[in-house]
Amino acid sequence: MAKIVVAGGTGFVGEPLVRQLLGRGDDVVVLSRNPQRVRAGRGVQWDGKSAGPWASELEGAAAVVNLAGENIADGRWTDDRKRRLLASRLDATGAIVEALSSNAAGTALINASAIGFYGDRGDEELDESASRGEGFLADLVERWEMTARKAEPFARVVLLRFGIVLAPEGGALKKMLLPFRMGVGGPIGNGRQWMSWVDRADVLSMIGWVIDNKDVRGIYNATAPEPVRNRDFTRELGRALRRPAVLPVPPFALKILFGQMAEEALLAGQRVLPRRAEDDGFAFASRTLRDALASTR
Repeated sequence: MAKIVVAGGTGFVGEPLVRQLLGRGDDVVVLSRNPQRVRAGRGVQWDGKSAGPWASELEGAAAVVNLAGENIADGRWTDDRKRRLLASRLDATGAIVEALSSNAAGTALINASAIGFYGDRGDEELDESASRGEGFLADLVERWEMTARKAEPFARVVLLRFGIVLAPEGGALKKMLLPFRMGVGGPIGNGRQWMSWVDRADVLSMIGWVIDNKDVRGIYNATAPEPVRNRDFTRELGRALRRPAVLPVPPFALKILFGQMAEEALLAGQRVLPRRAEDDGFAFASRTLRDALASTR
C-alpha cells in the first residue's frame, strides 16, 4: 500500500483514478477546494494557489498526481478566460512544487500536460522529441511544464501529455454523443485534421504504471498508438452508435461560436505517438478507436 496525493481528484479523470488507486489498496488523499464533494478518498482542503496546512499531507507520499486546471473547452477564449486557464495551472502546480520542496523525500510528481504543446502540425508524426508548436495552447503547456519541472532537483517528475480522453460519461465524447444519437453528427470542417485520442481506462492504467515504475521520468505522450483523422473518428463513432455521421460542421460557424478556441482545439490537429511509453513497456488495452468505442451505445 502506498500513500498517493491527488489534486483534481473529483474530475473526469481524477475521480475514477482515485477509485482505481483505492481498489488496489492505496491510501489516497484528495486535495480539493470543496472537500465535501470528494466521494472517494480522503478530502483535504486546499485553495489551489499556495502552500498551506495541506502541504503536510505530502510527507511520506509515494506520488503526487496533479490533474488540477480549468477546463480548456468550457467557453470562448476571451483575454480574461485565457488568464484564468493559465493561472489555474501555474498556481496549482507552483503550490505543489513549493510544498514538495520540503516534503519530497522519495516522492514522484506526476503532472498533467497536453498535446496542445505541439500546435497544429498537419500530417507530421509527433513523438516526445518533437518541438513546440505555435499558439496559445502551446505557450500554456510550455509554461505549465516548466513550472512542474522546477521540482526535478528533489522529486521524480513525469509529465503526461494527454490527448483527447475518451469515456462516454464525460469529456469530449459525452458532448459528441447527443448530436450523433440524433443523427446530425459529422466531421468538423474538412475532417482531415488528426485526432490523437486515448481511452480513459488506459490513462488510469498509465498513471498507475508511472507510480509503480521508479525509472519512469520526463515527458510521455498519453495518447493511443493509432491516431485517426477527424472524418474517420466521426465515421467510427457513427458506426458504434448505429447512426449516420455525414453532416459536416462548417468552420466559419465554429469560428463565430468559439473564436480562437475553434482554430486551435477543433480545426487544428496533431498526429501524436506514444513512443516513449511503448518503448518503456506500457501496454495499451485500447490500441484502436474501435476498441475504445466498443461499449459506446
